[in-house]
Amino acid sequence: MNIHEYQAKILLAKFAVPLLKGGVAYTKDEAMDVARKLGSAVTVVKSQIHAGGRGKGRFKNDPDGKGGVRLAKSIDEVGANATAMLGHELVTKQTGPTGKTVKRLYIEEGCDIKRELYLSLLVDRAAGRVAVIASTEGGMDIETVAHETPEKIVKQTVDPAAGFQGYQGRKIAFALGLQGKQVAAFVSLLGNLYRAYTELDCSLIEINPLVVTAAGDVIALDAKMTFDDNALYRHTELEALRDLDEEDPAETEAAKYALNYVKLDGEIGCMVNGAGLAMATMDIIKLYGSAPANFLDVGGGATKERVTAAFKIILRDSNVEGILVNIFGGIMRCDVIAEGVVAAAREVNLHVPLVVRLEGTNVDLGKKILKESGLKITSAENLADAAEKIVKAVKEAN
Repeated sequence: MNIHEYQAKILLAKFAVPLLKGGVAYTKDEAMDVARKLGSAVTVVKSQIHAGGRGKGRFKNDPDGKGGVRLAKSIDEVGANATAMLGHELVTKQTGPTGKTVKRLYIEEGCDIKRELYLSLLVDRAAGRVAVIASTEGGMDIETVAHETPEKIVKQTVDPAAGFQGYQGRKIAFALGLQGKQVAAFVSLLGNLYRAYTELDCSLIEINPLVVTAAGDVIALDAKMTFDDNALYRHTELEALRDLDEEDPAETEAAKYALNYVKLDGEIGCMVNGAGLAMATMDIIKLYGSAPANFLDVGGGATKERVTAAFKIILRDSNVEGILVNIFGGIMRCDVIAEGVVAAAREVNLHVPLVVRLEGTNVDLGKKILKESGLKITSAENLADAAEKIVKAVKEAN
């Protein structure tokens, strides 16, 4: 689960992470009121959307404008920026060409920036630990830095039994070129970030940039936090921060039925049980010359109702020109899948080719249900056969 920058900063403030003063605004007047209370000579007006690259982004209504993060030197300029941003679509490299509508702003005091650094905490799955990633190249895309100048990235993993240690923070601070009181400030900040990461069950905390001011202070100028969905039951206060307007409606609907769904750009909808099999299914669709429209794992214990919901979610995507159902039944029974597919196809008035490959528990009963349904459903003997048939059917339909 993602949250907005201003929400992340409210949480990090509770862990004594050094931040600038600011406030959220939903209207032009609210933005100006926040700026008045801050009383800063320079104010920063920040679009709040769940996407990176806001400062480098462009608004559809003003493609040559200043982007989604703007400086203002007066209250009136704050109001003008708020008017130009609120209610308009901001396009960044992470939003795609459709962009995202800005519905709220974060108004923050300015500061005299001397250096920009990068800092993040995430799970290193290979090491089985939380990793701290830092770089002197703050404000840039860390992927670009990793590709072009990997020597500028510092990595340190934390032993979960020992927790974050001061010497680790000092090692990173020296690698970043911090000096004097900045080292102690950085070690304290990083320790507090690690505490927030573990106590809040985060999957990512990213500070980009982490800045050193002209006065020598080390401050988190931006903040991105992502949480492990599986741990949200322990944090009802975090779940309340969810902004459904920022999430794909289909993915939100899928979550209600415990379905793992991610929309993609292809034309063949996929419904599979098991993440590994789902990945293999998408790969073989590409191998046969088409592209998957989604990743959808119904899980090992899906019910007829869940399968029906999954089928409906796939068909809501206007890009879907055909559907491939690929089930290897172990815990999941093939007859349950068949009943769900038939029920959904009848309810939504299926209008695209459908290929179903079933194997495993109750496979004969499942195939019988599909055959006797009276619906136009093509059966496949194996995964390769299924992929070949659905790709062929879609091409013939066009």
